[in-house]
Amino acid sequence: MRPSPEKGLRDPALGRSRGGLTSKIHLACDGTGRPLAFVVTGGNTNDCTRFTAVMEAIRVPRTGPGRPRVRPDHVLGDKGYSSRAIRTWLRRRGIPHTIPERADQARNRARKGSLGGRPPAFDREIYKQRNVVERCFNRLKQWRGIATRYDKNAQSYEAAVTLASLLMWA
Repeated sequence: MRPSPEKGLRDPALGRSRGGLTSKIHLACDGTGRPLAFVVTGGNTNDCTRFTAVMEAIRVPRTGPGRPRVRPDHVLGDKGYSSRAIRTWLRRRGIPHTIPERADQARNRARKGSLGGRPPAFDREIYKQRNVVERCFNRLKQWRGIATRYDKNAQSYEAAVTLASLLMWA
């Protein structure tokens, strides 16, 4: 049940998953595994639906004057981010990406023959660096409160993830 917006309550960011009621952290990190931006949703939310929200939340301040950086040098994503909409979004912004194609997408493209188009470019050597994201999640989940979600509301949980992220940067 979603709280009514007129009472000023927020979405609890809980959703049914294989393990019961859970939350999911959609995260972007830099090349050394430090979190840049995240969005917390219910456990039943697909990764690809929150991709643009995470990417638009990235703000890296510059050491000198100027606006913060909002565009990453390269995006590495798993098969959960393999969609035409995400690839188009990245291409329009001039952001290079390495995202593997899902098996069902490859079959559908092959079934269409020459009308299916070319497969998206994929570099296995660059994709090997994606383990940095998994290590970032592992470091975040070392905090018991983040791994088990003791907080009742999403705002407290987001604050805990923010605190852990700040400590990872320190």
